[in-house]
Amino acid sequence: MPPGTPLSGLQRPGGEGARQDNMNRRTQFALTAALLAVLMAVQHSFSAEPIGSSGAEGLAVVQVLNIRGVIGPATADFVRSGVAAAREQGAPLIILAMDTPGGLAESMRTIIHSILASPVPVAAFVHPSGSRAASAGTYILYAAHIAAMAPGTNLGAATPVQIGGGLPLPGKEPQPGDEDEEAPASREPPRDAMAAKIVNDAAAYIRSLAEMRGRNAEWAERSVREGVSLAVNDALEQKVIDVVAADIPELLEKIDGRAVALGESQVTLETAGLDTSTIQPGWRIRLLSFVTNPNIAFILILVGVYGLIFEFANPGAVGPGVVGVICLLVGFYALNVLPVNHAGLGLLFFAIALMVAEAFVPSFGVLGIGGIVAFVLAATMLFKGDIPGFRLSWPVIATAAAVSGGLMIFVLGYAFRAQRRPVSTGVESLVGRPARVLEWSGGGGYVRLEGERWKAVGEADLAPQERVEVLEARGLVLVVQKKQPQLQRK
Repeated sequence: MPPGTPLSGLQRPGGEGARQDNMNRRTQFALTAALLAVLMAVQHSFSAEPIGSSGAEGLAVVQVLNIRGVIGPATADFVRSGVAAAREQGAPLIILAMDTPGGLAESMRTIIHSILASPVPVAAFVHPSGSRAASAGTYILYAAHIAAMAPGTNLGAATPVQIGGGLPLPGKEPQPGDEDEEAPASREPPRDAMAAKIVNDAAAYIRSLAEMRGRNAEWAERSVREGVSLAVNDALEQKVIDVVAADIPELLEKIDGRAVALGESQVTLETAGLDTSTIQPGWRIRLLSFVTNPNIAFILILVGVYGLIFEFANPGAVGPGVVGVICLLVGFYALNVLPVNHAGLGLLFFAIALMVAEAFVPSFGVLGIGGIVAFVLAATMLFKGDIPGFRLSWPVIATAAAVSGGLMIFVLGYAFRAQRRPVSTGVESLVGRPARVLEWSGGGGYVRLEGERWKAVGEADLAPQERVEVLEARGLVLVVQKKQPQLQRK
């Protein structure tokens, strides 16, 4: 080994620097393995499935699409692709088997557009028993060519919902038994002009669908303006639906021979005894349904923000930054299709900023407590409306607030204090250390420092065996000066 090439702490086998390198390598390996495991799990969980299966050769197959739970962007995409697949397979009928509490207006309208533009007749079937077609489901039922319900089901309560709960009903507050009253001849406009516009638009929309399909338009309007509901037998009696059937085979028997309007023409259904095939959502729709869950989108945003914060606090860690960017982009995509309250989103980032500031600024907990309070308020108002399935659950809010407070206040505070500690490894750690001159001539030579031979520069009058102190390190060359004697106190 040539003189002046020391084995520093970062280079010595078994030294602290080597251990740090090994730890970094193990961390990167663990992150890579974790990402591969997540990708494999996603591939397994969201593996593509056949969009449908064909029956025996030459026989038509009725395609069934199950609409379960809240209607959102994933549901709209599923219905749109299912209608396209049924058309390609030459299906004589599409059945939408529904059990939904409602959902987003934009997703509902997308589904209705797919139904109205479908070259294949569509039957909306509230099935099985115990199911419901509330709110958005009622609109879809009215838009279908055939409206059917199973025993023990209900529909209605189609009043639009906005932030802060339901819209004010026109003229009066709903009272028990209002469902049995006749529709009032005249109604006073709602006090809130925006609420009136939304209610009037929704009422006109469902009335137009009812008139198109020849169903009860008066009750349809009442379901919007007064939020009324109907049980299955009442719905059949008031001509809100066309058929009551216990299951899909019975439905196919009962609608056989019915004529439905398909565009400008009339089509007679021949469905008795036909086979059925259930269309399954593919991996893309399953993934979309997963990430557009408000709780999942909320967690993705938090993980993304925390990942970037930790990456900035520890430059070069790579892993937190990569994971943070991915989660943040996916979370923002989900927020783009969800009814987000931008004031709540801004308050969320402000809450995170307060908790980060608590880790760096001595505020005796004021910033941290304020951040946690702002965090909870932001979570409760992040998503608009009171739509079931599009609200953050309180366990998620409480857990996220506790974890966020702990991470921001304690972990980031520890990382900041660690950054302010003196350097203990590498060449920089040699500054201020004592050394002994070995050879010296004309302001340069060699010194011994902690058992190693270092090239050094400094004062010209240094002599061998003289004690010196390291001022700085210029690469692998040390700058030294005479060690100053320490004054003893008496």
